[in-house]
Amino acid sequence: MNGNNSNTFLAIGLSVLVLVLWQVFYIGPIVEEERKQAEIVSQREAIKSGEVKPEDNAAIPQSDTATSTAPEANATAAPVEEEKRLTIDTDLLIGSLNLRGARIDDLRLKKYKVENEENSPLVTLLSPRNSDSPYFAEFGYLKSEAAGEVPSAGTLWNTNASSLGKDGTVTLNWTNDKGIRFERDIALDDKYMFTVTDRIANTSNNPVELTPYGRIARFGEPETQGIFVLHEGLIGYFGEEGLNEVDYDDLREDKEISAARTPSGWLGITDKYWAAALIPGTSFKPRFFYNDKGAELFQTDYVGEVTSIAAGGNAEVQNKLFAGAKVTEIIDGYQEDLKIDSFDLMIDWGWFYFITKPLFWLIHWIHGLIGNFGLAILGATVIIKAIFLPLANMSYASMAKMKKVQPEMTEMRERYGDDKMKQQQEMMAIYKREKINPAAGCLPMLVQIPVFFALYKVLFVTIEMRHAPFFGWIQDLAAPDPTSIFNLFGLIPFEVGGLFLVGVWPVIMGITMFLQFQMNPAPPDPTQAMIFKWMPLIFTFMLASFPAGLVIYWAWNNTLSLIQQGIIMKRHGAEVALFENIKGMFKSKPKETS
Repeated sequence: MNGNNSNTFLAIGLSVLVLVLWQVFYIGPIVEEERKQAEIVSQREAIKSGEVKPEDNAAIPQSDTATSTAPEANATAAPVEEEKRLTIDTDLLIGSLNLRGARIDDLRLKKYKVENEENSPLVTLLSPRNSDSPYFAEFGYLKSEAAGEVPSAGTLWNTNASSLGKDGTVTLNWTNDKGIRFERDIALDDKYMFTVTDRIANTSNNPVELTPYGRIARFGEPETQGIFVLHEGLIGYFGEEGLNEVDYDDLREDKEISAARTPSGWLGITDKYWAAALIPGTSFKPRFFYNDKGAELFQTDYVGEVTSIAAGGNAEVQNKLFAGAKVTEIIDGYQEDLKIDSFDLMIDWGWFYFITKPLFWLIHWIHGLIGNFGLAILGATVIIKAIFLPLANMSYASMAKMKKVQPEMTEMRERYGDDKMKQQQEMMAIYKREKINPAAGCLPMLVQIPVFFALYKVLFVTIEMRHAPFFGWIQDLAAPDPTSIFNLFGLIPFEVGGLFLVGVWPVIMGITMFLQFQMNPAPPDPTQAMIFKWMPLIFTFMLASFPAGLVIYWAWNNTLSLIQQGIIMKRHGAEVALFENIKGMFKSKPKETS
């Protein structure tokens, strides 16, 4: 590959990258957000008006056996204000549990607020059936004539307890019309995991079979980020079938998506930072379901193994529910301690999982030492630069040699004029004599792209970065720089937005990119030169809407590259004419005389 071609390909690649990123990360989310906001408003109005009763629309898990029937939705449940509830209050969760159906339907996250403001309300994860956006989890059993009435959404459980606190367990009980007694222990650990254990005593004279089910139901599509780098919607891991991710739009189109019975796994609904997931205690048949009869219902459910209980016998059924924030350490801890298959995939680490997760743990480890995620990103950048130092040295050494022979290349082109073949031959001869690899200049960019996307994922999907401050005006590394050059970074009292929200850090990033380009040999082709001239400005505007942590990383990485490149160029005898190149941009070209 010769110098012209390598520069051309790099310029084309960068141009395409700019256009794609601009469409995906800026224009696309705006259009998608407007559409979804209209749908959310419509759904909430329908539920509030009373025209839509979420319970009447509730889809029910279907058994994978032909003889069993599905449990019906509870259409006679009492209003929330009349329902009996147990208080939930731990270090991380606050809310209540509905004794009607033993439904977990009221949870807020104590450590997380909706906005990064002191008076902002807590994040609501689960909501009861008569709220604006019903979202709940429950466990029950499929109907069985032999067993009589079984626990389901309409069952009113009995208990003497009043609350479910930290590391606490409450016991509920209920006996049906045929003498089958159910005792349900609901335990909540010090984080986000509920353990639901049913002890069943068959005091009747006949054997019975019970088939457990679990479901998470969500009415109405929630507000989502709406970009491909993050999955929000229904999710599950089904043994050999692996990870299943179903977007709301896809389920709306397919109506129902089922998978074969699997010996282990989990399934649920995930948002960007929080999730609710069922972890069955036995093999199960999973399903994703959609119903649009009234308010839209998105449901993930499963049917477990049939439990046979002899007359006078006993049985036990245990299942788990995760409902909380997707904190990496907590998720990984559950995967290891509870042996939950690939539970860490609840966090969308993306295609570059092998880079993204180690990068997160590197930043997290440095943060543990210095206590600031922004500084941790800068420290991680230094370590990454050190790892790729040999590759970068090789690249910058090649670029230094190219800059050194640039006068000879210019003289050669003038000598051979329009003879492109001869120019090519002489150019290759110079490269061979000076041991220059023209393609080496592309390597740092190629290496940086996957690291860039991995860091973007870390900043975008991990809750640890949410509302994490840096210094000064950057109080949330996962949000864009809130300042703008167009109101002199807040000195002029008027609000700006959209294309004009270009903050301090994007400007710093653009300057460092501009300086880095000026260190490189000038492309001989005028078109290439024009592209590289305007690239820093384009990236400044484009990255202004990206997380501030990512922009800070890029600016710092550019600064380190500038220093490294300058040292290597001096070592190889190449002139570092940075300021001369900048001055040359502003000098007027001499007029041609006829």
